[in-house]
Amino acid sequence: MKRRTLLGAARVLWCAALLSLAVPAAHAKAKGAARQREGSQIDATVVSIGGRASGRSRPFTLRIDRFTSTDEVQRLNSALQSGGQDELLKVLSDMDAGRIAVGNNVGVDANAIIAVPRDGGGTRLIVLFQRTINFYELRAGARSTDYRFGYAEIILDRDGKGEGTFIPVARVRLHDGNQWEVEDFGTFPARIMGARVRGGRGRAR
Repeated sequence: MKRRTLLGAARVLWCAALLSLAVPAAHAKAKGAARQREGSQIDATVVSIGGRASGRSRPFTLRIDRFTSTDEVQRLNSALQSGGQDELLKVLSDMDAGRIAVGNNVGVDANAIIAVPRDGGGTRLIVLFQRTINFYELRAGARSTDYRFGYAEIILDRDGKGEGTFIPVARVRLHDGNQWEVEDFGTFPARIMGARVRGGRGRAR
């Protein structure tokens, strides 16, 4: 399992203070900019970095119906702090912000899509979703069943182009009592490359 900081190069560690304080401030600062990306779609390519699928590329699509609100972000924080991953999953499963798909399939609900404006323009998107656990994992009692989330982060520039990180099998827990730790299952996060926004109500400014 790999753990790295979201705020640094590998982007696999969330700070709870960032989600509970900085994200609401960001929404207030650039509320109009965020709304302009609602109703849009991001097309990209996912390239696997490690494991048996290393080097394999697949199409990636994120449909954004709406952005997760400040109140919803705070609910997610409270759920993880009070009940751990189980309570977080319970709260997250009642949310719906869009749809995420990798490969040629219909994909799954993107339960939370958090938009944070970047200095100098552009947007950082954080996507958290409940992944589908397949029958073979359940029958075998695989350890991967403890990794019940999927995660993506995409950094877009002012023109709606960018790249990011994708973790299809992840576990979320608290670290040192006040940090969100997103841990991938056994492999390096995949790379999201050539991301491009299309549709929607215009570009973020």
